[in-house]
Amino acid sequence: MQATIVEGDLLEQPVEAIVNAWNRNIIPWWLLLPQGVSGAIKKRGGLAPFRELARHGPIPLGGAVATSAGRLPFKRIIHVAGINMWWRASERSIRDSVANAMQLATQEKLASLAMPLLGSGSGGFNPERARSIIEDALDQRDDPLAVTLVIYAR
Repeated sequence: MQATIVEGDLLEQPVEAIVNAWNRNIIPWWLLLPQGVSGAIKKRGGLAPFRELARHGPIPLGGAVATSAGRLPFKRIIHVAGINMWWRASERSIRDSVANAMQLATQEKLASLAMPLLGSGSGGFNPERARSIIEDALDQRDDPLAVTLVIYAR
């Protein structure tokens, strides 16, 4: 499957769900100062998605959890554990995050999904390499949904 590549704001995409690169959900969310996509979700969508996420408990590295979208116009937010305990992303965590997000989106019967360059923000992974890994992981799949890969426009 091929993704449509766009430059812009993840939260402005006309899709049913977005992917949020999160941590392993071990540290209580209220102790964290969300940055990047998570910070934008908190600011524009409210706390409800993070409260739901907290109820799921720890997430395995690369795992995915779906929540409501709070005040955002999406059906769901799929949070992926894209960074490890040291707040770093790896090729494996990115690849597994993509696979698990896609699997969950299919289970949730979503028609469209937008995701950022997972691991390239606070995860410290090279953005070009992250894009390559994400595109390769998507090429391995044949899920029946449209995927938009969003490169943040600064």
